[in-house]
Amino acid sequence: MPTYVYETIPQQPGASVKQFEIKQSMRDEPLTTHPETGTPIRRIISGGYGLIGANTGRSSESAAPAKEPSHSHGGGGCCGGSCGCSH
Repeated sequence: MPTYVYETIPQQPGASVKQFEIKQSMRDEPLTTHPETGTPIRRIISGGYGLIGANTGRSSESAAPAKEPSHSHGGGGCCGGSCGCSH
């Protein structure tokens, strides 16, 4: 079962955000409240941090460098320069 990172949603200005992990099935809907306290929460999408090179014997230094984000507008892939970017 995967482990998901959640954080509390501050209910007052200046309140601190607390992050924690919960193991859930991939089929489960994201939680909206903390299972023990009832505090409103949201799931954090981290982009797979720590997965590059996992179980391959490679260190993170030997993993491929991160790609620059493409300037896509909706559909995926490059915008073809329509946003004014130069590739």
